[in-house]
Amino acid sequence: MCVRGVAASNVLTCTDPHRTDSYRPLTSEDPLSRFRLIKAVLGPIMRLMFRPQVEGAENIPGDGPVILAGNHLTFIDSIVLPVVTKRQVLFIGKDEYVTGKGFKGRLMAWFFTGVGMIPVDRDGANGGVAALMTGRRVLEEGKVFGIYPEGTRSPDGRLYRGRTGIARLTLMTGAPVVPFAMIGTDKLQPGGNGIPRPGKVTVRFGPAMEFSRYDGMDRDRYVLRAVTDSVMTEVMRLSGQEYVDMYATKAKAA
Repeated sequence: MCVRGVAASNVLTCTDPHRTDSYRPLTSEDPLSRFRLIKAVLGPIMRLMFRPQVEGAENIPGDGPVILAGNHLTFIDSIVLPVVTKRQVLFIGKDEYVTGKGFKGRLMAWFFTGVGMIPVDRDGANGGVAALMTGRRVLEEGKVFGIYPEGTRSPDGRLYRGRTGIARLTLMTGAPVVPFAMIGTDKLQPGGNGIPRPGKVTVRFGPAMEFSRYDGMDRDRYVLRAVTDSVMTEVMRLSGQEYVDMYATKAKAA
């Protein structure tokens, strides 16, 4: 069954009692065309504002499924990433970004779904599973899926322990993982709120990682932790951040 969301979002939510990956934004226009339009119009402005220095972009495969996994410092990470990559990056975002009312709400919904955000109610009972299955579907379609393994923004600029969803995704789909690091975005938007100030950021991509040696072991918690820690070690190397062996959500709650 499919139900139309609020008018501001123009999102269709399709519900299948046998699936939890039912959170795909369906709009009246081609999202890829909208992404190209947004990038063509706003890309130069964002490049001028953030002056991104990109390193290792050649590590992202030109086609086929790939997972981009990196650190998460502030809100604008998800705006900078699509600007510096040739391929469209799809990623999970809070559904509140596309459910606003009025002109502002419609504009936000148009922009965020256009740059590749897939709205998911992550606070629901099946939010985590829905996000995972949505990512799996994106990869099975041969697209690029972006993920922040920490699960939330860093509360203090340090790198926190990764959630194992990244490991499950790569083992379920066979998609390679390209680790990346955002450097300097937190200086332009401290706390993740307000209008970001102009400045320079660096986006650094590492060599692709593949874990075919663990085929069929996507339910082994020790394997999932080992794969996740391997990815986070690469993110730490790329970012130069201090690593904290604790979930960021726990640090925020302390």
